[in-house]
Amino acid sequence: MNVTSIPASQEEADSVRTQMGKVFSEPPALDGDAGLEPVLPDTGGVPGTWVTAGHLSLDAGVTVYVHGGGFSFSNPPMERIMAHRLSQATGRPVFAVDYRLAPAHPYPAAIEDVVAVYRSLLRQGVPAGRILFGGESAGGTLILSALLVLAAAGDPMPAGAMAVSPVTDFAADPGTGGGRDSIDPSIMGSIGTQYLAGARPDQAPQSPIYGDLGGLPPILLPVGGDEVLLGDVRRFAEAASAAGTSVDLDVYEGMPHAFHAAVLFAEEDHLPTATTFLRRLGKWVAG
Repeated sequence: MNVTSIPASQEEADSVRTQMGKVFSEPPALDGDAGLEPVLPDTGGVPGTWVTAGHLSLDAGVTVYVHGGGFSFSNPPMERIMAHRLSQATGRPVFAVDYRLAPAHPYPAAIEDVVAVYRSLLRQGVPAGRILFGGESAGGTLILSALLVLAAAGDPMPAGAMAVSPVTDFAADPGTGGGRDSIDPSIMGSIGTQYLAGARPDQAPQSPIYGDLGGLPPILLPVGGDEVLLGDVRRFAEAASAAGTSVDLDVYEGMPHAFHAAVLFAEEDHLPTATTFLRRLGKWVAG
């Protein structure tokens, strides 16, 4: 397991929090070079949006983006911008998955949607080795869960998965984040209860840490040093690494949950943390 601590000044950490707070009050605009045209006609019956940065073709592959939102919330305008940033960083078209949401559609509906999208790409000739998964928070959990479902079924694995701040163990008590996180630890239990809807919190694939973590593709785990899920993510990284999976754990010191939302703003407004996140993602994909 490769662990990288990414330092930040208190001023930078405060600036990230301030910028994250503006996401809803002053929503950023989608860049002019973002394409929203369909790249492939079939996504397994699962709705979503294709987003490309410039003129990218399927020769480079596809990034499947799974948004966060506590398994129950979606913000399509923000998700399109995040998908565009991921397209820029990974150099390939991105499909932003509009998966079914709890409580109307609890576990395992959202995982089934992610798996269906991936299998549809394979059927249409996109090589598994040119497909990446990317997501944050609940979306990060869903892509790790999807990997376990695919592995158990004998499907070919994607090239890799980048999960920002995922929940990997619904049976564990969340940390405190030192009181500096952007989410309240007390809400984690209700999020899990609503999503699981009676499914056991100490089993996979819903809680990925309990699955067979061997044979998975390389995983990049960016996480904030001040967030309540730091211990959860670190335990998963250690377990996956012990099972033989290549894991890169990036700890952004002083940062809260979903700190990477700083990348949503225009490039000229990117804080150093946003630039570092995108640069490290691009380097990981290239490597």
